[in-house]
Amino acid sequence: MSELTSPADVSAPPSAALAALAALRRLALPAIVVLVLALAWFAFSRLMGEVSYADLKAALDAVPATAIAAALVCTILSFAALTVYDLGALEFVGRKPPRVAVALTSFCAYAVGNTAGFGPLTAGAIRYRFYTPHGVEPDEVARIIAFVSLAFGLGLAGMAGLGLIAAARDFAMLPLPPQALQLLGGLIVALLAGLCFVVGQGRALRLFGHELRLPSRRLILRQFLATAVDVSASAAALWVLLPADSISLPAFIAVYAVAIGLGVLSHVPAGLGVFETVIVAALSSQVAPEKVLGALVLYRVIYHLVPLALAVLLITGLEARRAAASPLVSAALRAGKRLAPPLIGAFTLVLGALLIFSGVTPVGDEPLELLGAAVPLPLVEGAHFLASVLGVVLLIVARGLVYRLDGAWWLAIFIVPLSMVLALVKALALGEVLLLAALFAALLASRKSFSRQASLLHQALTPGWLAAVATLMITAVALLLFVYKDVAYTNELWWQFEFYSEAPRSLRALLGVLLTASVGAGWILLRPAARASALPTAEELAQARRIVAAQPRVDAGLVAMGDKSLLFSEDGRAFIMYGRQGRSWVALSDPVGPRECWSGLVWRFVEMARQAGGRAAFYQVAPDSLALYADAGLMAFKLGEEARVSLPGFDLKGAKRANLRQALNKAEREGLVFEVVGTAEVGGILPELQAVSDAWMGHHQVREKRFSLGAFEPDYVCSQPVAVLKQAGHIVAFATLLTTELKEEASIDLMRFLPGAPNGVMDVLLLRLILHFQGEGYAWFTLGMAPLSGLSGSEAAPVWHRVGRAVFEHGERFYNFSGLRAFKAKFQPEWQPRYLAVSGGINPMLALADITVLISGGLKGVIGK
Repeated sequence: MSELTSPADVSAPPSAALAALAALRRLALPAIVVLVLALAWFAFSRLMGEVSYADLKAALDAVPATAIAAALVCTILSFAALTVYDLGALEFVGRKPPRVAVALTSFCAYAVGNTAGFGPLTAGAIRYRFYTPHGVEPDEVARIIAFVSLAFGLGLAGMAGLGLIAAARDFAMLPLPPQALQLLGGLIVALLAGLCFVVGQGRALRLFGHELRLPSRRLILRQFLATAVDVSASAAALWVLLPADSISLPAFIAVYAVAIGLGVLSHVPAGLGVFETVIVAALSSQVAPEKVLGALVLYRVIYHLVPLALAVLLITGLEARRAAASPLVSAALRAGKRLAPPLIGAFTLVLGALLIFSGVTPVGDEPLELLGAAVPLPLVEGAHFLASVLGVVLLIVARGLVYRLDGAWWLAIFIVPLSMVLALVKALALGEVLLLAALFAALLASRKSFSRQASLLHQALTPGWLAAVATLMITAVALLLFVYKDVAYTNELWWQFEFYSEAPRSLRALLGVLLTASVGAGWILLRPAARASALPTAEELAQARRIVAAQPRVDAGLVAMGDKSLLFSEDGRAFIMYGRQGRSWVALSDPVGPRECWSGLVWRFVEMARQAGGRAAFYQVAPDSLALYADAGLMAFKLGEEARVSLPGFDLKGAKRANLRQALNKAEREGLVFEVVGTAEVGGILPELQAVSDAWMGHHQVREKRFSLGAFEPDYVCSQPVAVLKQAGHIVAFATLLTTELKEEASIDLMRFLPGAPNGVMDVLLLRLILHFQGEGYAWFTLGMAPLSGLSGSEAAPVWHRVGRAVFEHGERFYNFSGLRAFKAKFQPEWQPRYLAVSGGINPMLALADITVLISGGLKGVIGK
């Protein structure tokens, strides 16, 4: 905004090698996930070499109803224990949202995280979406996620250690003596006990040169107890489905803990394939493989699909009930509204996978007999093929639903009922119909949540999402090969059309699935590249300035510089101004215009950057808009604080403002005269303003800045009022002013003075402006941002805060960060945080370096001043 505001970064641009490493990481991780999955399925197929599909069905039918009921009870107990994780994490960061809403958020987060386990559908994104509206800072959400993850990891290790100690003799599958296993388990437990011992009230652990504050001993013990209950209950949910006397529960808990850990480390969604391989390998010498596989199938349904379906039904009920008198119910309603899109998106993803998997598996004799008597064969064949293809389409629609796209909602409203009809025609699949009906009801109840107008066809699917789709494709192929491994392949199979020839039908369905997925991937890879951003035309600038004039934010007046590209909303009522540097597409501040247009604009900008292979970043955004960026898959990183003076209550009375009164009195004695020159008259004093500006820049040996700051360009300076201080009839200092027609907020942009001007001239000019706009009836006067101000000094703060705090306190050699805040603090402003919204990893550092280059007007400006 003003030259009291500086770029929030002083580092040099990253090297090309660092940028290349970031790009390689984006591509390598999904490739590794797919490779790990392929290896897991290969190992799994070897383990299940003698098991047939008929054996699996028989094993499933043999599981008693009491075991299924017991598994459901264990699942409920596990999810109840998981709520304690969030409560403990919130206590650790010192926040207390309504407990009923926390319980709902925790349940939904784990229902999604256990099933999807990747990208924008992760439990962390759901927590971010819910907790930030309750006053939890973004860095605190990061600490909550880290706390929950660390608590689960340590608890998982502890349970594995206890299992090894208690049931070492049951691990016949391992080539180690029981004594060695007990020793290993004891070592794990001892290490964890030692960690708990060094943690106490107010204690800190020094790690890699940093002080890390840890939770209290009481909180750690409570979290471990919650993990013990969670892991034991979830392991028991699978154990009760196994044949009786197959393995003791303590031993199985240890096996289960290892399987879960390896599944998490593999990064495969829900550990699919990896988890199953470990369990089958561990139990192969004690339990028939087909019985283990049958238990695993039921476990996936009970522990993953059932909670997700219940979460969707719960959110649907909350969405249908808009009004409630109870504060607790009202809190749950508010949470439900925020959680609906990610939950419905995750449920859509699962049902899309279900349609694909049902397409490559046999229907069964009884449904085929009923269908053969009532439905022509061509309809059955067509329904089977089309339902599988629609499953792939639902995978793409799921992502659009997560991001609240109205186009995704409309497409889902068309596809889901059609899939219900096809499920009946192809196999009388009543279970699929009921699940799809639940999804359809959820979509109807949550219609208002899907209001973001953006093209579904122009989604830039992320590598993580593509890896998830590849995971499902590989699983479908593996499933088909397992089910029909006793059927000899011949070319004639493709052309067999008979009611009881199910292998050809599944082959054709798999071909349709793979072709549809390939066409989608091809569209993403081969579609035309996004056009290069151009500077706005005179008509676009005029349109943008009309929008700025009709809204309260004055920093949007920087659009008049004409040095930023513009992205307008579909109706032309709002816009984003942005610049490009390297791979960074940087939007300056929040969107400008009516708030109802912001969501769609944010989404379009993020997708536009992704289509061009870049990273989207929003620079200096306000805290009340962070949920918009979280919805688009971005994270918030605090940049500093903006100083805002409340004008109605401002006065010069009291000891705290004695220095300001003295500065005014001194200015009067020195003959300094204050004047605000209207826009129409600025041209007449432009040469004198130019002389002051040149003298100021020459004295300070600086270059003109860009992007987030104005520059002394005649057209730009003449487009706004200018405040001047005169001495003996000559201008000695001036400031260009930013205002809008609403007269709610005012600020300064350029602020320059002659080297020989009286001391304290900047204080006087700002003070005169504050009093001037107070008299004009304005509500706020903005002094601009203090970079790196207000970052947490806690030893438990994120690395971003600790590095920024160190620069703030010790970076005087590069920029007077603390001095700038002290200067603004003299006016006793209110401090409001400002953030950088960008994707995670090393992207914040790369984006901030690119922003530095943007503001400095190029590399030369970064190296110089």
